[in-house]
Amino acid sequence: MTPDADSWARAALCLRLLLSAPGYLAGATIRMRASPDRDRLLSILQPLNMRRIHPSISDEQLFGGLDLSAALNSNQIIENKGILSDPRTMVIGMAERCGSDLAAKLAHQMDRDVGRCLIALDEGAEPDETLPPALAERLPFHIAPEGRMPKDWRVVPAGTLSVTPAAVTASAADAETLALLAAQFGIDSLRAPLMALRVARVHAATHKRTSLDQTDLEVAARLVFPHRATRLPQAEPESEAPPPPNPETGQEAESDASSPMPEGDMLVEAVRALLPPDLLAGLVPAGTGRRMGGDGAGQKRKGNRRGRPLPSRPGRLDGRSRIDLIATLRAAAPWQPIRRKAQPDTPGLLIRPSDIRLKRYVEQSDRLLIFAVDASGSAAVSRLNEAKGAVELLLAQAYAARDHVALISFRGTTADLLLPPTRSLVQTKRRLASLPGGGGTPLATGLQQALALATQTRSKGLTPTLIVLTDGRANIALDGSTNRTQAMEDAEQMARVFRTHGIQTLVIDMSARPQAGLKALAGQFDGQYLPLPRADAQALTGAVSAALQG
Repeated sequence: MTPDADSWARAALCLRLLLSAPGYLAGATIRMRASPDRDRLLSILQPLNMRRIHPSISDEQLFGGLDLSAALNSNQIIENKGILSDPRTMVIGMAERCGSDLAAKLAHQMDRDVGRCLIALDEGAEPDETLPPALAERLPFHIAPEGRMPKDWRVVPAGTLSVTPAAVTASAADAETLALLAAQFGIDSLRAPLMALRVARVHAATHKRTSLDQTDLEVAARLVFPHRATRLPQAEPESEAPPPPNPETGQEAESDASSPMPEGDMLVEAVRALLPPDLLAGLVPAGTGRRMGGDGAGQKRKGNRRGRPLPSRPGRLDGRSRIDLIATLRAAAPWQPIRRKAQPDTPGLLIRPSDIRLKRYVEQSDRLLIFAVDASGSAAVSRLNEAKGAVELLLAQAYAARDHVALISFRGTTADLLLPPTRSLVQTKRRLASLPGGGGTPLATGLQQALALATQTRSKGLTPTLIVLTDGRANIALDGSTNRTQAMEDAEQMARVFRTHGIQTLVIDMSARPQAGLKALAGQFDGQYLPLPRADAQALTGAVSAALQG
């Protein structure tokens, strides 16, 4: 079967299971551009009785609210019912444009309203145009068929289930197998194995089984885990020591090399076969620190003059704030009958100070990427040239996003600000190309210089993000002495200072093998650790971009 045909076969299986138990499985993401193929695929879901919503839907439409005109005419509170009161399946078009606020509201509703089904139509053209993580995490299926729909493609409905999915027995071993498999692929959300267990139960129910078997687990793993994977599973190191002798016979225990492949390994291979070939370019490796919040832009600042509108809030007139007239009228409308009785001779609407609602907006500050590059002798021997190439590629992306960049180099006993914050791509490349290598590793001094720059630029309205590229072999302390132990203590102290300032940090391990000490240092930052022992500059760039975007 060709890859395109295989992807359409997986899509058919996802739809078949979803139609069998839509409320139990919660829904799916369909990543396809508008086309006749997508229309045919959606037509299969018509039995779900769907209702479309737009990513810019208002809170009043979503949750319901006061009907202002009816309330004023009838002198009593009249409320509209929102879309969430409708039990039908929701279909959100252009889901890649769904804001974080709407995603959080829908995710909260799905958590509290068990049985709610959501179909997210992702029409993103670029890899970074995707469904918000809060929603993607709650939808088990990611349907993204490749190529044109085969002429003989169809979905065979399972019909009415004689066994309810919740009644299918799952052993503790089944749950443990799915949880361990998710961990092997770097899936850090507990929802993934829980959803995989639900998919396995639905698959067993469609085959009239009351307990799970290996086929159910494999189908669930193939449908739920591949698009969530963040790393490839690492092979277990082979032991060079011979097996211990049998205490009863005195002979060496027989090797199990000829034994059949364990079921867990079969599931790993089943999921691995479905991973995209360019997985590394979009990875955030497992075992790292917290994800960097937001969409890769600067911090959000609230105000009442400009930016993206936020829900209004009660406030007082101060001559500077802007009044939200509609929200003010809504707040005053329910009280009109009572106020009219108290002041029957006063014409017009009766507005009180407590009714005043003020407009609010949020705007994002510009982001500053501070590259602190280890140019010491040990780094130069390992991967300094690859680091230069990766930084140069990242600079091009930062230029396209209109980010500011700064370059700090540390080697010998000092750290130098080679390039102050700028948007000049040509100047940055010139400084980077002339970056020399050699000498000791004053990691703490480089961090000290980066902290001074970050605090200075933050006071000017920028949002700093620190990217440290080093092999972790610090040997120069802050006082300039050659003391490896003191150098690491100083670096950890500087990392804790960064954490107290709330500066997002990404630590990239340039060494040939991941350094445990550097991973611990990233923990002191409360930042992200990215070990890339065998990646070229292009792969390094893709992984860093994914880490920055969270």
